[in-house]
Amino acid sequence: MSKITDIIAGSLKYVKKLSGQCILIKLGGSILDDMQLVRKLCEDLSLVRAAGIKIVLVHGGSKAIDQTLRAHNISWAYQQGQRITTIEMVNIIEMVLSGHVNKMLVRTLNAVGVAAVGLAGCDDKLLQAQRFDDKLGEVGKIEKVNTTLLQRFMDTQDAHQPGIIPVIAPIAADAQGKPLNVNADWAASTIAIALKCDKLIYLTDEDGVYDQDKKLLSKLEVKELKHLVKKKIVEGGMLVKVKTILDALQQGLNNIHIISAKKEHALITELFTDEGIGTICRRNAES
Repeated sequence: MSKITDIIAGSLKYVKKLSGQCILIKLGGSILDDMQLVRKLCEDLSLVRAAGIKIVLVHGGSKAIDQTLRAHNISWAYQQGQRITTIEMVNIIEMVLSGHVNKMLVRTLNAVGVAAVGLAGCDDKLLQAQRFDDKLGEVGKIEKVNTTLLQRFMDTQDAHQPGIIPVIAPIAADAQGKPLNVNADWAASTIAIALKCDKLIYLTDEDGVYDQDKKLLSKLEVKELKHLVKKKIVEGGMLVKVKTILDALQQGLNNIHIISAKKEHALITELFTDEGIGTICRRNAES
């Protein structure tokens, strides 16, 4: 931890620049399967928050969902990177995300001295959605975010009196109050847009976005992202991420990062040093 403290102490220009900013961090489902890694990430988040940065967390939980569905002898399929979800499945997914995964993250953050509260999309109509596509079943597209609820937590966050970090499970509710499964990447970008976040960071098990030759692309802008989608260079889960990034960039966000959480202190390195890791996406090269 002393090494990271030294990094932050030696990067006061970044601390001053980022203090007071709002950063939404999305934690990928595969990362959440490694409790040692989760603990280290939470420790790093305590330092990020101590720098006066407002933090919102959105998490996935794909591995935990897969394990629970198998235990119930339920099979599933994906379409366009999204899980086709039946009524039976959405109840299980809600239980796994809002119960097990969300509370595990909150407990771990609290254990390292970070005040956190777990939320799901149904809490005070945090995420209001309608069905994305009949072919996907009980999958939602977020139509409205209750930013007032989140702001109640973030308004108390500053360098002198850090507040509570909202930890959000991507389960939304429709107009009748029924649960809808929302892709966590879409949930993260939609919430970040609604909050007008200064940065959106995807912490994943991938180093970033790769080109057709499997070379890591450190910087991307809108036209390059569109090319990757058109030429089908990105696929699966990364295709969904790139689509959410394109949408977010076109709606006003301008600093979107994809970094590997498996690299030691990746979040600290990305925020507080000149080194940078992974892929950063902006609207254009000059922005």
